[in-house]
Amino acid sequence: MVDISINIVFEDILSEVVLRKLLRNSKQNYIIGTAYRGGGKGWIEKRINGFNNAAKGMPYLVLTDLDQEKCAPEMTNRWLKGSKHPNLLLRVAVKEVESWILGCRSAFAGFVGIRQELIPTDVDAIENTKEFLVGLVSKSRRKDIRRDIVPRIGSTAKVGPDYNGRLICFVENFWDPDCAKKNSPSLRRTIEVLSQFQPIWESE
Repeated sequence: MVDISINIVFEDILSEVVLRKLLRNSKQNYIIGTAYRGGGKGWIEKRINGFNNAAKGMPYLVLTDLDQEKCAPEMTNRWLKGSKHPNLLLRVAVKEVESWILGCRSAFAGFVGIRQELIPTDVDAIENTKEFLVGLVSKSRRKDIRRDIVPRIGSTAKVGPDYNGRLICFVENFWDPDCAKKNSPSLRRTIEVLSQFQPIWESE
């Protein structure tokens, strides 16, 4: 199997860890080149056409969240000024990358100390996934997990002081994308795209 070199673009460190795991677990042999950590969704939107043009010479895998947008195709069509190059893999987590993480229901429930039944089987349908995840962990039997993921009483923060650290630990050590894709159609589509991708070069 031929190695595929690919650059990755993502909103934050949590999305980066998820992307790297997806590429490691893919049926293809991916080699990551440059990693572009943006300053959120707006940062990616402003640069997406530059990445699309650069994809002529090197494949790019871009991950962003759907958030409050109506649908992924409508959003990406609005972002792109012209045709999408086949080497640009623009993937959208519905509604946030946390949905993909929650998709591995049994492992996540065990990790944070909650009942699996509290996590819906269709995680893409959760409206505000980050808020939902924090609410789940507030029910945890584990004080250390609650302290790290849930914001302190009276705090204006939306998440706890080690939110990313705890979720990164889960993704790297316990998250199974093949398990999670059963409960997340957007993750399943992304895994399928990665498993089938072959770069297209201008000279071909």
